[in-house]
Amino acid sequence: MQVVVTDIEEAYEDLRGRGVEVTEIQDLPWGSFVYFSDPDGNGWAVQQTTPRKTAG
Repeated sequence: MQVVVTDIEEAYEDLRGRGVEVTEIQDLPWGSFVYFSDPDGNGWAVQQTTPRKTAG
């Protein structure tokens, strides 16, 4: 499953704050992503459709 958000960093911090084990944010040309599994083992992707601005 995939969920699209407007702010991947906010989503990342919100999930971690709720005790969800998430991957680090991955920046790709087509967006920024974090991934996690729900208690039933289903994989989820959270995507910000525009890549976030990173330093450098």
